[in-house]
Amino acid sequence: MLKRSDMTRALDLTAAPGAGPVRTRRPVYRDLLPPCNEACPAGEDIQAWLALAQAGQYRAAWEKLVEANPLPGTHGRVCYHPCESACNRNELDDAVSIHAVERFLGDAALAARWPLPRGAADSGKRVLVVGAGPSGLSAGYHLRRLGHAVDLHEAGPVAGGMLHFGIPAYRLPRAGLAAEIARLEEYGVRIRRDSKVEDLLALREAGGFDAVFVAIGAQLSQHVGIPARDAARVLDAVALLRDVAAGERPLLGRRVVVYGGGNTAMDAARTARRLGAAETMIVYRRDRAHMPAHEFEADEALSEGVKIRWLTSIREIAGPDLTVERMAIDAEGRPHPTGEIETLSADAVVLALGQATDSGFLARVPGLVRRPDGTVEVGPDLMTGHAGIFAGGDAIPAQRSVTVAVGHGRQAARQIDAWLRGATHEEVPPPSRVGFAMLNLPVFSDADPAAQRQRPLAERDGFAEIAEGLAEREARREAQRCLSCGVCFECDNCWAACPEDAIVKLGPGNRYRYDYARCTGCAVCFEQCPCHAIGMEPEPAEG
Repeated sequence: MLKRSDMTRALDLTAAPGAGPVRTRRPVYRDLLPPCNEACPAGEDIQAWLALAQAGQYRAAWEKLVEANPLPGTHGRVCYHPCESACNRNELDDAVSIHAVERFLGDAALAARWPLPRGAADSGKRVLVVGAGPSGLSAGYHLRRLGHAVDLHEAGPVAGGMLHFGIPAYRLPRAGLAAEIARLEEYGVRIRRDSKVEDLLALREAGGFDAVFVAIGAQLSQHVGIPARDAARVLDAVALLRDVAAGERPLLGRRVVVYGGGNTAMDAARTARRLGAAETMIVYRRDRAHMPAHEFEADEALSEGVKIRWLTSIREIAGPDLTVERMAIDAEGRPHPTGEIETLSADAVVLALGQATDSGFLARVPGLVRRPDGTVEVGPDLMTGHAGIFAGGDAIPAQRSVTVAVGHGRQAARQIDAWLRGATHEEVPPPSRVGFAMLNLPVFSDADPAAQRQRPLAERDGFAEIAEGLAEREARREAQRCLSCGVCFECDNCWAACPEDAIVKLGPGNRYRYDYARCTGCAVCFEQCPCHAIGMEPEPAEG
């Protein structure tokens, strides 16, 4: 591993002697970008709320978290946590279980009924939000925080969108989701359920709305032309999950085949098992390395007895018989037919081939451009080609996930706020990212990760939640595993190491300052900082 002294030489800051009669460089305290923060699509300051949680300041940690994300209990359960993939702790043992601590804080807030922090004074502006899925809920919350009145129109009887109708209850219990949505309504986000928008411009004019955010979900299933005669029951995955979420129990038979390789296919297959299917098989035309589903989603499906036939494509459905063809993957990962034909049997076939956006009601909006899959084209500010109408989440061409959608809602709120004020919102460029090689860590680690307990496989015959939350002691211990990459956490290493007593402690929470009259520029503090929150800069020119 590259040592800090080696890095200093690599930066050419020690080419001339730093210490001595003439100081040629000086240390400075500076916060850099933790990789978890950089990787979070919702824009959370993960390092900051973890620091508060590890100190036992749970309410303050939750309040810091909801500055970016109003649904932490939900996200702690369903986010695919790219922050953990980026976590520098992976180089030591295992990533900090950020999602588990986030879930702990979200659940603690609901149990204690902590209110959302007050926002800005009322602006007198009104914003229409179309769609009460994660992006619309996020936008509504952030717009309200900025002082704007929000009317959120939801076509269905329940808010939450695909959070409610697309994610099975064994992953996301509905009570917690409903409670977090209710808290948004208490905050002042007005949600009109069973209010499908047919004519957007007419509604905008009639309601006196100053701006619009379109946050409709992708709830239309995509289909392929598979010949079917006297077919077994053929369903689409989105409809199946929606029916089950509404309390229905569709009869699928003993043998179920799910066609597709995304997260929805995994959820549909696991749901079929819970509906009584004795054998559930996922058929996917690519191999595991090229599946769109997250790795852990496939692992969980396999652990529950779901079988997966990779490199297999359905050619025809005739009664209970499915004609399938073996595929081969080329160097670019594209599947090609081999001519090898087999027959499978199924009582029901569930198509999980992706979703499209139902944006037909936007066809009459001048300047707004729709793509063939129903998504809407937007600029960097998330505004469509029609002034004052913005869009995000599944309504625009982007990666589709709950966390990305929530991030779009936050970004849109800032852009809408700026537009309403006749200004332009520019994101501040983030500081440099801190990689693992930049840290100066102890040679050992004594903080083992806290594992979330799982419901035993034998007890997963219903839709009760699978993963348990962390206890308070476990959550705090997990937060303490954070390395605070790039951000000073007042460990006193620099203060203790300085040979010139040039570092002044400013008290808890206030960090330190340098007394440059004493500092020789020796860089001992720089080399002792475990989180790379000190930099060495050339001595500024006089005058």
